[in-house]
Amino acid sequence: MRRRPGSARSASLGRSGLSKAPLPRRYAALLAFLRSQATGGLALIIAAAVALIWSNASGADTYFHLMAFPLGILPLDGWINDGLMALFFLIVGLEIRREMTGGELSSRHQITLPGVAALGGMIVPALIFIGFNHADPDRLRGWAVPVATDIAFALAALSVLGQRIPVALKLFLTALAIIDDLGAILIIALFYTARLDVPALLAACAVCAALFGLNRAGVRAMWAYGMGGAVLWACVLRSGVHPTIAGVALAFVVPMDDTGHRMEAGLARWVTWLVLPLFGLANAGLRLSGITPADFGTPVMLGTALGLVIGKPLGVFGATRAAVRFGWARLPAKLTWFQLFGASVLCGIGFTMSLFIGDLGFHGSPIQAEVKLAVFTGSLVSAVLGVTVLAIRSYSGRKRPKP
Repeated sequence: MRRRPGSARSASLGRSGLSKAPLPRRYAALLAFLRSQATGGLALIIAAAVALIWSNASGADTYFHLMAFPLGILPLDGWINDGLMALFFLIVGLEIRREMTGGELSSRHQITLPGVAALGGMIVPALIFIGFNHADPDRLRGWAVPVATDIAFALAALSVLGQRIPVALKLFLTALAIIDDLGAILIIALFYTARLDVPALLAACAVCAALFGLNRAGVRAMWAYGMGGAVLWACVLRSGVHPTIAGVALAFVVPMDDTGHRMEAGLARWVTWLVLPLFGLANAGLRLSGITPADFGTPVMLGTALGLVIGKPLGVFGATRAAVRFGWARLPAKLTWFQLFGASVLCGIGFTMSLFIGDLGFHGSPIQAEVKLAVFTGSLVSAVLGVTVLAIRSYSGRKRPKP
């Protein structure tokens, strides 16, 4: 989530610690997005920690009753997951659209390597989960839980190492995560729709067509797209498709000139500092008192945790090596395979989208607690291992002073 290229915030990135050397102008906006994600990830970590502590304190019942408190057509956690998270997906959609039209994903040469890496990083974890859970159709609904990378947490982990991490690696990881998010959005739309109300879906398509018509007619009023987006969300909610998809659809019909920039700038801080922390607060609650060592050996636990810790780096790194080996793409300049492997391990941090998909697949089921435990465990292990690998490489690569 970032401001438009050329803004004062983008221009100040060189003094913020992300980079000392001047970079091409086209990198400025992506680096601003990267920086905000890294800092916003800290707020998400704090909110998740609060939820975990609260759900195991003396007032744990209050936490769970609060999240289930009915507010009209949805409970409180439903308004967060289905309502506020639509704004998160709107920001993600705007980011994907911008990078596809004039950024790091705007050409085949730029998109090939992170695209192949993201695809490998989605397929291998899914296969690992399916391997452990193929015999049970109910558990198999969680096959997509380990496929996503949480860019906010991954960049927050990278920020621990500061300027010892090359900017090229951060750009590669960010581009990979953007494509990964697009894949997760498609998975949610295609595989996590329980029912389909065709009239409501047609109404949603009509709203999208009307908003696109406003775009083509030169309408740039923010309120018009805001009201249209609210109607679109209601139609998508009614249709049976997950309502957060409305945010992505809106992102692809709003004008990508000043209107799109103002929309993103107006929402970015709210999403980073309010929506995502509320999501962490609503979804990270997990009773730890009843957990036994046997819980770490369940098929869902193994499929999810191993999918993140082993499947993600195996898929990302293996696909990257194959793409370079067969001449489909080139390794970015100034990057080593060891550094790329460390970033591949960090891709196993799947907190936000993994919990989100877990809620879609197992909401209200006892299996959801297993998913949360697996996501926490796999993400934590991936973060520690990834930072350790990159720290070892950064330390060994430093030049020793001459005696």
